[in-house]
Amino acid sequence: MLAPISWRVPPRQYGPWEQVVSTLTEGLVSRGVDVTLFATAESLTSAHLVSVAATGYSEDPAMNAKVYEALHIAAAFERAPEFDLIHNHFDFLPVTYSRLVRTPVVTTIHGFSSEQNLEVFRAYNDIGYFVAISDADRRDGLRYSATIHHGLPMAEFTFQPNVGDYLVYLGRIHPDKGTREAIQVARATGRKLIIAGIVQDSDYFETQVRPLLNEDTLVFVGAVGPAQRDILLGGALALLHLINFDEPFGLSVVEAMATGTPVIAVNRGSMSEIVKDGLSGFLIEGVGQAIQKVQQVAALDRSAVRRWAVERFSAERMVDDYLALYERILANKSGQAVDGRPDS
Repeated sequence: MLAPISWRVPPRQYGPWEQVVSTLTEGLVSRGVDVTLFATAESLTSAHLVSVAATGYSEDPAMNAKVYEALHIAAAFERAPEFDLIHNHFDFLPVTYSRLVRTPVVTTIHGFSSEQNLEVFRAYNDIGYFVAISDADRRDGLRYSATIHHGLPMAEFTFQPNVGDYLVYLGRIHPDKGTREAIQVARATGRKLIIAGIVQDSDYFETQVRPLLNEDTLVFVGAVGPAQRDILLGGALALLHLINFDEPFGLSVVEAMATGTPVIAVNRGSMSEIVKDGLSGFLIEGVGQAIQKVQQVAALDRSAVRRWAVERFSAERMVDDYLALYERILANKSGQAVDGRPDS
């Protein structure tokens, strides 16, 4: 299992790719699979841990990210003959190693940070086993082996049956994620808004967010760890996910629903695959509709929201899906697509 090394596995606070790697790794080990995890040295796992980087480069500015990325990827591929499969969660760079080894390389594409990255995946389309994290994030011309939605360890999220009295925003502070739009909705509805997440665009934060903050109705709490996140999400009336881009997945959306808190999300990217409109939240087109839905969201059944999340986005379901994919790949001898679906 080749993890990113931006953050620890599992992350202390932010780190969605690392969180998925941790959940999948621990789930596989619990099923008796012999897993070697390539991650930072301080990572916590029941798998065999192999490390080149002591810590994540996003947590230590003194680290040269490119140097450690190269050493980290090489460490895994130099041991390729020891493994039945290499599962890559490190974006496009490790894909370029896949012709150098005989071991099948499965790559979960956690979204495309740049459309230019598609050139790498296209160049290895004949040999790669690519996994999309939503059908919405599939790209024409790529041969996918499966779409597998992320899953979460639902026992780590506390169901809160009572309707909360504030709105919550959880995600990167960036124009793509709609922080400013969430503030507009909160102010228009007279609701308190708690904003949590790392500041990814400092100019945006300083000009569009910070000037509007106050101690009573618009509160910024920064990045939050698992325990604080569980309390924050569970106590909310709704999560506002007013994105301005095609979201590949959206772990925070599932995390909110896992506590019983419904989601008001702009219907872009994967949102229609994750949020059941009128049951686990509302799919909307913009700020105006979001304002209307805030007035209606308390009527949703929070136990139904929780059930939706558990039934569709559990860690157990994700592990089942990946195990089935691994088995198909290892049984496949002729090189054709392994999911039985037409190529995109």
